[in-house]
Amino acid sequence: MRQTYKRESYKSSENSLIKIFRKYQFFSETPLALGSGECCYLKATKKFLALSEFFFSAKIRHQLTLRYMTRPSIRESAVKLLFGLKIRQLRAEKNISQSELAEKAGLSVSYLNEIEKGKKLPKVEKIALLADALGVSYDWLVSLQTQKSLMPVAELLRTNLLEELPLEFFGIDKSQLFDILSVAPAKLNAFINTIIEISRNYGMKVEHIYFSALRSYQEMHENYFDDIEQQVEACKQQYGIHQFPLHAQKLMHILKEFYHYQIEEDGLTQQPELQELRSVTLKGKQPRLLLNKDLSETQKCFILGRELGFQFMNISDRSYTTSWVEVNSFEQAVNNFKGSYFSCALFLPREQFIVDLKNIFQSTTFSSELLLALLHKYQVAPELFYHRLTNLLPRFFGLRELFFLRFSNRAGTELYDLSKELHLSGLQAPHASMLNEHYCRRWVSIQIIKELRDRLLSESNRSDILCKAQRSKYYGLDKEYLIISMAKPSFKGSPVIHSVSIGFLVNSALKKSIRFWNDPAIPIRLVGETCERCMATDCESRAAEPTIYRQEQRVANLKAALEALQRED
Repeated sequence: MRQTYKRESYKSSENSLIKIFRKYQFFSETPLALGSGECCYLKATKKFLALSEFFFSAKIRHQLTLRYMTRPSIRESAVKLLFGLKIRQLRAEKNISQSELAEKAGLSVSYLNEIEKGKKLPKVEKIALLADALGVSYDWLVSLQTQKSLMPVAELLRTNLLEELPLEFFGIDKSQLFDILSVAPAKLNAFINTIIEISRNYGMKVEHIYFSALRSYQEMHENYFDDIEQQVEACKQQYGIHQFPLHAQKLMHILKEFYHYQIEEDGLTQQPELQELRSVTLKGKQPRLLLNKDLSETQKCFILGRELGFQFMNISDRSYTTSWVEVNSFEQAVNNFKGSYFSCALFLPREQFIVDLKNIFQSTTFSSELLLALLHKYQVAPELFYHRLTNLLPRFFGLRELFFLRFSNRAGTELYDLSKELHLSGLQAPHASMLNEHYCRRWVSIQIIKELRDRLLSESNRSDILCKAQRSKYYGLDKEYLIISMAKPSFKGSPVIHSVSIGFLVNSALKKSIRFWNDPAIPIRLVGETCERCMATDCESRAAEPTIYRQEQRVANLKAALEALQRED
């Protein structure tokens, strides 16, 4: 039976469009997620095109093509770029000049040039003319299918990475980058494909890229952000925060009184699957902050300071859990960092903290007691203390070649997870391995975890925080680092112990700023990077055989033998 269609009114609502197209069954059988929560995909057929001319104006048809005939998860700029790349590649394959194609499609050369550069997406009727001129179907031209040579670029665009990364933060002009991509030489495609394959083989996810980019962003600014420092000072003035240490009750009062928070200090007990989280924030006109009952006072204060930072800086695109569950965008990663930076600066006021550090650094003997006394003075956890050091030491002490590491270890295991790292002025010798190698057990970062665990088991009247220093010299490297580490349980009674470390390259800047750098009481040890890469033959702490080092030596011996053979010949 012939179907009769009735003209529908369009009220600029996506839901209205979905209802209309569901009514007339313009959905394919393969569902794709739309931003609205619907799962549908329009059939790109001549029947659809003909009927859409009856139902909608040209403007609406163009919006439908852009929104529904491409994968909605890809943003408009990526759709434009991919479309332009396909036009350019097809034209090159068919040996058609830009002016010839423009004439056949009834477009100006300048407009076609804008299309090929990914700056414009033509209307439906112009797309159809381009498809005819190039000898391809309309369906294929507006789909995400591409020529084989463009597949790596198309896959990169599907990740939305170019959209999610704020390239302007790194001084990169996005339009210039698109121009480079639009040329799409074979070598560029091969490079992109190589990066994608590496990420797959090593289990890298998009959040790894976000966090790597975030670390690069921090390093570019020496991890010091004056705009956030000024926001912290303004917040302290506005809410009368002048007494230190700053207590949780003060922050709770501010959040409840001025931002209408409901704070539940035992808010996660009824959610057993969320027990590993420290906090969860539920959005709304009256936000609910659910805290883990096992939090220490310092952990609770940091979370409250972070929430205050988000509110005071008017940040809404952020993580709503203290630990990351999912990373949705690079902007979210940056905003989460800003909230944490705000909390650090709030609890460790810049001017006063710098004075305290100078007093300690001027001593010629290392004192762990003085550093632990600073923790007590400001009532902060070691990790927050160390993050603040990375903010201030490069800017105010000239210590730019430094790194920060955080290790985690669970009782009963020999697994040490390097869960956080930051390197200023280039990647320093101790750094994360993506290959599941065993980090050198001679590192003070790992030794201090072992020592604290033994102490907690054997001493009844014990301190939950341990502080130690070490000078590390690396096998095969002409570099030495002064490293200061602290270790503590994740929370009281936790089987997980974290260590945080800050390391300084031993150079003239260090010797000038930290006078205890060569205190004879600080042990000096030869260390490696990982056991698998270590040349040490008498290591009492080895956790794995030096398989990678042996392979490198085997190759080096083969090369030496070949070179000797060439000389004899």
